[in-house]
Amino acid sequence: MSARVGVDHLAKEVSSTCRRGLFAASVFSLGVNTLMLAVPLYSLQLFDRVLMSRSLETLLLLSMISGGAVLTLGLLDMLRGLLIARLGAWIERKLSGHILAGHVATASGGGGASVQGLRDLATIRSFLTGSGMVPLMDAPWIPLFIGAITLLHPTLGMLAGAGAIALLALALGSERVIRAPLLQAAGRASESTDSAEGIVRNSDAIEAMGMIPALLRRWQRQQQETSGLQARGARRAILAGGLSKLIRLALQIAVLGAGAYFAVAGEVSVGAMVAASILTGRALAPLEMAISGWRSAVAASEAYRRIRRQLGTAPLGKSIMSLPTPKGALTVEAISFAYSSHAQPTLSAISFSVEPGEALGIIGPVGAGKTTLARLLAGGASPQLGRVLVDGIDHRNLPPHDRCSAIGYLPQDIQLFRGSVRENIARFEEAEDEQVIAAARLAGAHEAIARLPHAYQTQIGEGGRRLSGGQRQWIALARALFGKPRLLVLDEPGAGLDPAGETEAAALVARLREAGSTLIVVSHRAAVLRQMDRLLLLRNGRVERIGPVRKVLPMLAAPVDGLRRLHG
Repeated sequence: MSARVGVDHLAKEVSSTCRRGLFAASVFSLGVNTLMLAVPLYSLQLFDRVLMSRSLETLLLLSMISGGAVLTLGLLDMLRGLLIARLGAWIERKLSGHILAGHVATASGGGGASVQGLRDLATIRSFLTGSGMVPLMDAPWIPLFIGAITLLHPTLGMLAGAGAIALLALALGSERVIRAPLLQAAGRASESTDSAEGIVRNSDAIEAMGMIPALLRRWQRQQQETSGLQARGARRAILAGGLSKLIRLALQIAVLGAGAYFAVAGEVSVGAMVAASILTGRALAPLEMAISGWRSAVAASEAYRRIRRQLGTAPLGKSIMSLPTPKGALTVEAISFAYSSHAQPTLSAISFSVEPGEALGIIGPVGAGKTTLARLLAGGASPQLGRVLVDGIDHRNLPPHDRCSAIGYLPQDIQLFRGSVRENIARFEEAEDEQVIAAARLAGAHEAIARLPHAYQTQIGEGGRRLSGGQRQWIALARALFGKPRLLVLDEPGAGLDPAGETEAAALVARLREAGSTLIVVSHRAAVLRQMDRLLLLRNGRVERIGPVRKVLPMLAAPVDGLRRLHG
């Protein structure tokens, strides 16, 4: 089943559940709006029967009936609210995981890191559970009240109907003038939030280089643009809301005055006059509330459209069949990759293969595309052209469980996650203590972890900020080795380590070779590259040469660090 089919299936499931939930809520709305006739009917009977007959028994009976109707109305309204709230919670549970997976897929493809979809989901849930949804549920029953007014007097019904049409026209007009600035403001607000998150995330570099004043000025300009657009939309919404209230109140006065005229003329009773005014207010209230809350409706509508588009990037519909135990063979077939559709390709037509248990080193000058190639080989990103095959299977088709057991990846930019050392090493999977410790020992990190305040249970903070650079490196290595994956992609395994640590990284590579893992290592460290079977020289995004170490190394025009010593 393709990802597109998976998205369509998910969309149909959500749409079907929403239709059923909203149909049930509409049934409650019918009951709520029907029972709202109790108050005007009670007023009608009080004026026309109780006050005329002075019968306390009639008053008591009418009061009991009306009280029961109001009690039932309150119960149905509460059940409707609970049903809509439960529907909103279900939608959030159903979609949040897929949306987050889509964000990860977008970021890994070079689309930028953002969690706008999760914010959009919160917007939709807030709209469903707030005051914005109720007027839309009540609006279809406006004809019920206008019909009741018409039964009292046709002219009064025509007045109420004209008011409803005027408010409906105002609502449609408001949507046209409010939507544009609100949508622009939402886009700018998302950019501003992403900028703020980036400032906080890179606080170390910002503080060290004194960049905070300039970045704050830039962020404040974004905020001012956002505030200006929001203010424009708010002014239009306030104007529409005030105008709708004016129309409703003016119409109630008109209906009350006309009712008084017809009462003096003997065409209706005083009770009918009062009831018509109450019914008019109730008939127009949903439209007035909808206009006042139009901003939330526009925001929820646009949030839904963005989520629908964004779900297309979520890894849905992929095979979940268990695959054979991997051997670690790697085949790269003419892969090309660019970080955007308009950018120069970072990699072009890369092809090579690595046998199970073989060790391949990737070298090249700065900007050659080594780190990008490592990401593609590990499955952290997907090429626009070509394929990366692990044991003959495109890594895009590897289910997460099989990917976890088949591939270990140490990125150049270490990213750890809030939680304990143990959780990070185990990739947040359920794991035995022995598996975690075995990975740490293989990485050479066990002794360093044991010296932490709470050993493996030490909380490392967001991004591992409570650890030193070397500690983060060792824990990331242990995470890459967890589960004994058959294919290991290590991008600069000795980066950030002292000379003793670099020696340990070389010893690690030797141990991994003895364990039979297939190794892909991006490095310029002599001690590490001595362990390789072959080297791949990458230049300007293309394979310039691949072969034994001493045949490839001389082709690197400007050897760096220990590479010259290795060649010599």
